[in-house]
Amino acid sequence: MTSEKRVVVIGGGLAGLRLAERLGPAAAVTVLGEESHVPYNRVLLAEVLAGRYAPEVTALPAPGPVLRRGVRAVRVDRAERAVHCDDGTVAAYDTLVLATGSNAVLPPLRGLFEPGGRELPDGVHAFRTMDDCLALSAAVRPGVRAVVIGGGLLGVSAARALAARGAVVVLAQQGERLMERQLDADSSALLATHLTGLGVEIHTECRVRGLVTTGSPTAPPPGTRRGADTPRKVTGVELADGYRLDADLVVLACGVRPRTGLAQAAGLDIRKGIVVDDELRTSDPRIHAIGDCAEHAGQVYGLAGAALEQADALAAVLTGGSAPYTGTRALTRLTLGGTGDGSLDLAAFGETTPLPGDDVVRLTDGTRRTYRKVVLRGDRLVGGVLLGELSTVGALARTWEGGEAPHDLFHLLTDDGGH
Repeated sequence: MTSEKRVVVIGGGLAGLRLAERLGPAAAVTVLGEESHVPYNRVLLAEVLAGRYAPEVTALPAPGPVLRRGVRAVRVDRAERAVHCDDGTVAAYDTLVLATGSNAVLPPLRGLFEPGGRELPDGVHAFRTMDDCLALSAAVRPGVRAVVIGGGLLGVSAARALAARGAVVVLAQQGERLMERQLDADSSALLATHLTGLGVEIHTECRVRGLVTTGSPTAPPPGTRRGADTPRKVTGVELADGYRLDADLVVLACGVRPRTGLAQAAGLDIRKGIVVDDELRTSDPRIHAIGDCAEHAGQVYGLAGAALEQADALAAVLTGGSAPYTGTRALTRLTLGGTGDGSLDLAAFGETTPLPGDDVVRLTDGTRRTYRKVVLRGDRLVGGVLLGELSTVGALARTWEGGEAPHDLFHLLTDDGGH
């Protein structure tokens, strides 16, 4: 690829900016970033909400003039090889890269929207973007009643952050346990104990049916009628069993969905995400996709590590490399703060729930509040979960990523493996 080749990247997040950085002077790169904020690391938003970091701490390295902030791509014309933007400009490309990310899932809750409307009631927040984070941060204060809907990684992070700000937090999880995609039953129970110690009230196997809002059709204030110019305000959450939780704030942490609208309108192949091959090409060979919006070998990762690996792999492809992208082995890490030494670190990788015939090695120390478990299939390490003390996670993850047989598993579990 020469510098005359025009590469247009739609999306100014981790994946898009990493690709622009890796391409450097090898191409004429333009990045279209919809958000007007300085680019930021989405992984750190919970720390901003908790008050531990100022928003500027999350800033990504300045990408320079290649980034056009506050510009939204509205249409891809594959025949013209051009991207039409909401400000009337047109960006011509030789290679187009879709790094459009994902949107927060807004669940089909009764009372979430008015008929024909798309405005959330006051007090109801998604938790996906910097704008979401700043709005929620402005609304929280000590004693405010907050209900977090969703007990995955995002919901747990939001609940912990709100509790750190002094909110009275209830976490409602529809599944049997917290972070069920990453943690096994034992480690999830330890996580729940830790969150309870931070003041978070947890309800699992708890389905939310709807929201109660002032003036909403589901719960109008007795003897009153809402005026047309009076904004709706959330006052509670209604559960499937009829129980009601009072709420001043509701956080929707129900997962994310790949942003595929542009690709779909352009006629590209879509399943869960934008379908790509081992060179991260879509069904149009001039268009690639990376990050949360991309589906490779049936997998949509939705993780920062995968987005960065895909950006690196695509940069190699576009600059003449031939190594295919074969997938990402994802490691999840999270730090849950507490007072004094009351923080809890956790890490999970691979398959944490064993299959019949698998071997499991588990070490638990109740005094030190540590838990370490690995799953072995034959002589291969296929997954693990650690809570409390993570000094061994690097060596374990390297063994797992390399598909190696651990030569001294006890040493890996109890020491740093010599690293």
